[in-house]
Amino acid sequence: MKFFTNEVKIALAAIAGIVILFAGMQFLKGLNVFSSAEKYYARFADVSGLTASSPVYANGYRVGVVEKVQYDYSKTNNILAVVRLDSKLSLPKGTKAEISSDLLGNVKLELKFGPNPIDLMEEGDTIEGGMESGLMGKAANMIPQVEQMLPKLDSILASLNVLLRDSSITRSVHNVDKITTNLSSTTNELNQLSAQLNHQMPQMLTKVDGVLTNTEGVTRQLNELDFGATMQKVDRAVGNLEQTTAKLNSTEGTLGLLMRDASLYDNMNATMRSADSLLIDLRQHPKRYVHFSVFGKKDR
Repeated sequence: MKFFTNEVKIALAAIAGIVILFAGMQFLKGLNVFSSAEKYYARFADVSGLTASSPVYANGYRVGVVEKVQYDYSKTNNILAVVRLDSKLSLPKGTKAEISSDLLGNVKLELKFGPNPIDLMEEGDTIEGGMESGLMGKAANMIPQVEQMLPKLDSILASLNVLLRDSSITRSVHNVDKITTNLSSTTNELNQLSAQLNHQMPQMLTKVDGVLTNTEGVTRQLNELDFGATMQKVDRAVGNLEQTTAKLNSTEGTLGLLMRDASLYDNMNATMRSADSLLIDLRQHPKRYVHFSVFGKKDR
């Protein structure tokens, strides 16, 4: 009990405070002093804002942190970054570390694994680093092309201004406005016609139902007809017609003789000519056939 004097207690409290302060600072940097991690080195020609405590990601998952960045003043384009990675992570040989940044300027280190998952790197090996051609890199590469396009874009805008100042464009816009108005009126008329049709549709359906009912009645009557008796009557009528035709074609009967006897036809023609001559003579000399006189004298 004599060992834990006030001086010893103050010293122990100071040591505990220093340890807690160091652990807190490491934690704020992204380092965890109580977890197991392996140290690797990444060599870059340009770190572009990469600093200590920058996170390290693999396939979008955070697997470590950059412990510190060292610049080799004896060699140009030689910057070494000390990287602490989770001990559970296995790095195939050929793995690369690419520096990337988002639109807000946050810099991170992205691991691109090598092709052979069996041949692994050892702790303390050096990883080749580079820059990721992300969104910002692609935008920077597009700047020269954009500069070449600016004169063409300026000429296109000038041509567009000339085109917009043309009066025909204004007339076309007015015509389009008229067409739109006409389409609106046509749509209103179609809506009115549709409303009328919807109003008249029950009456039309009632009439259609009546027509269908009449059709069903006619169909029922047709089904009730005796087609056998009707066909027998038709057969008898056809037989009588055949008999009449046969008699007309034969020499029996007056009609048959008139149709087939040429001498009878000639006699009838001669009789008609004689009757015609008689009528002509009657018109010319009526007194020969009708006599009427007060004195009783007959005209010869």
